[in-house]
Amino acid sequence: MLDVHEWLKPLILAVSFPTENTSIRLAASGCLTPFGDTDATLAALLRGERALRPTPVLGADGGDAVPLALCPGHTLNETAPPSWLRLLGQLAEKIPGDGWGSPRRPVFVTSSNFGVGNLHAFRRTHDAAHLAFATPSATVALLQAQLGWGANVALLSHACVSAHLGLLLATRTLHAGLADEALVFSFDFLSPFVTGGFHALKILNSDFPAPYQNRDTGSIGLGDGAAFAVLTRERGDFAVLAQSLHNEMHHFTANQPDGAGFATCLAPLAAAAGHRRPWLKGHGTGTLEAGRLEAEALARAFPGSPLVSWKGSLGHTLGSCGLVELALAASALRAGRTPGTIGSAAPAFTAAVARESFDNRSFDTVLCASNAFGGAHAALLLSHA
Repeated sequence: MLDVHEWLKPLILAVSFPTENTSIRLAASGCLTPFGDTDATLAALLRGERALRPTPVLGADGGDAVPLALCPGHTLNETAPPSWLRLLGQLAEKIPGDGWGSPRRPVFVTSSNFGVGNLHAFRRTHDAAHLAFATPSATVALLQAQLGWGANVALLSHACVSAHLGLLLATRTLHAGLADEALVFSFDFLSPFVTGGFHALKILNSDFPAPYQNRDTGSIGLGDGAAFAVLTRERGDFAVLAQSLHNEMHHFTANQPDGAGFATCLAPLAAAAGHRRPWLKGHGTGTLEAGRLEAEALARAFPGSPLVSWKGSLGHTLGSCGLVELALAASALRAGRTPGTIGSAAPAFTAAVARESFDNRSFDTVLCASNAFGGAHAALLLSHA
């Protein structure tokens, strides 16, 4: 009898693109967080500011105060139409060019939430107005109409590695010569359904997150976030050197206890990095077991490279974290300075964790990593072109 894990192995092993003669560039990127746009967010992180605030977990329905970070103009409780549609319109105005969604300029939309908050609101209120925003396809159809995109739009969702999947598919499309440019667009906005779910798992609690800190109790924060990236061939300030994804398929929420899943994802990137000197933008939500496994795997794969996480300030932006933090990493490369790991204190899981901001001009590459429930891992290498 065929072992299902052996049959799936070709599908779940890490995939990567070589560093030699790579032509995929990050031509433009931007994000929206509770601090504002990319520049405002980077400046706040460099100042060590925290966007997270104690907020009733169910919004108007109360509940425990937990660390949440909401964009100005977005309320936790759902509205119809969603208040975040206007925010996405403001972000989309910064995307260069036009003709998105046409045959040669595809759009890849990623999220872990899409309109699930409005679906939950319909179940609670029976207000049919919420149904227009209650599914991924309905939400993206509204975005297409609002932003003038054509029909060549794909939707992807896989928890907290969603944005990385969009980036990989866009890269493969460009490598295959099927597109001239590709747009990856990601958004996740909080709702009582999302915050209540994480609160039920006890990882969203009254404590503020302390990424990579070795302490007795783990905790995360959640935040609103949206971002975009325009990928091209041979045009742009930054090169995507390599990408890697791996899914352990080990458990509904947990990782393999020996950290093998992290190591498998990072191995091809360590090889692709060669003699480069990267700094590391980790996932770092503030959980204990996953944080320790990630920090230790990164230290083994990239010895001597400083490790940071920004979720102690911005909160976890869920399926969009990979793109939000990629835009911030690119901005940090331009600025020559990397924000430190806000909210953490000693002792850390490894000596590589950088709690303070640092000059990154002696580094030539950044590794951006994201991890998800069930042992899904994703990472990429970005460098100056």
